[in-house]
Amino acid sequence: MGGGMQFDECTRLILWDIDHTLLDGGGVSRDAYSSAFARVTGRPMSRMADMTGKTDLLIASETLRLHDIDPDQGNLTTFITAVAEELKARADLLAARGHVLPGVPEVLDALSQVPGVRQSVLTGNMRILAELKLSVFGLAEHLDLDAGAYGDDAQERVALLPCAWKRAQLHYGRHFSAAETVIVGDTLMDIATAKAGDARVVAVATGSVSADELHHGGADTVLPDLADTRAVLDAVLGANTGEASGTLT
Repeated sequence: MGGGMQFDECTRLILWDIDHTLLDGGGVSRDAYSSAFARVTGRPMSRMADMTGKTDLLIASETLRLHDIDPDQGNLTTFITAVAEELKARADLLAARGHVLPGVPEVLDALSQVPGVRQSVLTGNMRILAELKLSVFGLAEHLDLDAGAYGDDAQERVALLPCAWKRAQLHYGRHFSAAETVIVGDTLMDIATAKAGDARVVAVATGSVSADELHHGGADTVLPDLADTRAVLDAVLGANTGEASGTLT
């Protein structure tokens, strides 16, 4: 394995958050929401729901309510469809304004070489937007997106882990237990989602939530970022079970 790191085989389903964990979109998603709102309602978006840790379904629903629009199925579907179209139209802007966070390509590559490890996503992004962002920044290669969970699967993020487990079982032909599952994310909602399913959670302080807040929120491990590949591998492969061990040469 690159960098001289060697880990014994272990079984892990690693579910990555996307925004502010793997990449920073440079605010382009907010622009897409604003343009989509104006397009479907005929008036400017004066307020937007807080996006931190939330699913696209919930962000869109709350944003409609902030403008006294009923987020019934028709309105909500029209709005999120327009959001997807607007972000796709801004793919070049996303590439120009956004960036991959430090250490991410190296970590994804290193984990892909560990026998028994499977990587996917658990993200608030709708699947079409998750695929777009990961493709724009060249991060999809080591992620099995058919085994993940997305922001159009449910409004509440804590409901996404069962979706991921179901898809992973169908995709890989085996069940992954809570002890074998690790969520990696940057918000308190990532932590709450993991805890709701008794999975482990590695939190990174690369978003708007401080390391202290993530620690007090119940993360099993808190890292400043993903720049230290060895530290990340130790966090997601080692810790509680003793299944994985590693040496630097």
